[in-house]
Amino acid sequence: MAKRRLFNRPTISIFPNPRLSFHLNIASSRIGLSKRAMADLRSPSEPRVFPCSGWDIIDPSLKIEEESIPSYKSENFYPVRIGEVFNHRYQVLGKLGYGSSATVWLCRDLLDHRYIALKIYTASKTVTREIEIYNHLRTVKSSHAGQSCLRPLLEVFQAQNPDGHSIHTCLVHPPLGISLGQLTPLLPDGVMSSVMVRTTIRNILAALDFLHTEAMVIHTDLQPNNILLGIKDDSILSQFEQAEFEAPAPRKILDDRTIYISRPLCISYGTPVLCDLGEARLGTDQQQGDIMPDIYRAPEVILDMSWDSKVDIWNVGMVIWDLFESRHLFRARNPARELDDGYHLAEMQAVLGSPPVEFLARSERSLFFWDENGNWKGAVPIPDYDLHTLEERLEGDEKDDFLRFLRRMLCWLPEERASAKDLLFDPWLMHGLFK
Repeated sequence: MAKRRLFNRPTISIFPNPRLSFHLNIASSRIGLSKRAMADLRSPSEPRVFPCSGWDIIDPSLKIEEESIPSYKSENFYPVRIGEVFNHRYQVLGKLGYGSSATVWLCRDLLDHRYIALKIYTASKTVTREIEIYNHLRTVKSSHAGQSCLRPLLEVFQAQNPDGHSIHTCLVHPPLGISLGQLTPLLPDGVMSSVMVRTTIRNILAALDFLHTEAMVIHTDLQPNNILLGIKDDSILSQFEQAEFEAPAPRKILDDRTIYISRPLCISYGTPVLCDLGEARLGTDQQQGDIMPDIYRAPEVILDMSWDSKVDIWNVGMVIWDLFESRHLFRARNPARELDDGYHLAEMQAVLGSPPVEFLARSERSLFFWDENGNWKGAVPIPDYDLHTLEERLEGDEKDDFLRFLRRMLCWLPEERASAKDLLFDPWLMHGLFK
């Protein structure tokens, strides 16, 4: 039987038209090269001089931004200054965000006359694996549509901390808009419509099909915060830049650094893009180790079994639920609000039913929660609900079809989960596609 092929190079937009549209990027590489060539003919831009006053001063005793992270150590973070130029070409325009291991900044490339996103890692963070994955992806020769749904890496360089001791790895990416984690609270009732979910998940599944079948990579970290909206034009970036002149970001000024408040971008209307390969693994079979955000962990990960690319498929089901419903599918927390595998697995059994004995036999840890016959013996009772009762937004055939689609991803046995390609052609996901 002939293999089903994905359409060549889809560009999918969430807003303003919620329906999926396809178009071919004919000669896109030729256009991109000509633009780059023209930019190279221009003289480098002079760095802009940013205001020296006009911002709100934050009380030094208050913990803000990255300082609020429990593991924060100031000496690990590069003390970025707005207006600073990195690698002789990237001038910092403002702060986009932060995490436990990096801060992210919008910059202007003074040589190529474009905007870029600069991710500056902490001195303690090793990013060898992420760079290896990006280098591997560069070697994959493919026309797969899913490549356009992944954020590429433009450059890597090292920056020395002004203290003269620490070295920071810096990654340069094309700029993107806000994440789906930032978008959903802005929507009515804090959730996406089914049309928006379909549009988003088509992109993510296309990216995963490329990663799994051609690049042989497992993402392992799918979550709404790692899916960002594309940017159709640079107007929201130029507005971001100009805002730093008209209303400089509030900041806390310390002896050795200034900590800026992140400036939010306006909502963009481009293609959802899968980002952050920092936890990705090369090879799609028989992996080991603890992965995935806690409430999104697949059962084989919780039970210390080997795992494969189907952990990403489980993650897709978790993301769909988060985008469409008003709460997480699993809390995975005990009454003290601590992460608890017993509570997590009890919730899974309520939603999925009892696990097959053949699945439990793959891990000795299963005996902490089930007996040899697969009967639950955990200290936590099984909650009195199922997937059907938890889903409250849909009714009738529409609800049944949606839950059938979810159950293709949320299975105890990884081998029973559908592939990304098969899910792309699921009737629920394709509904309304060609109207």
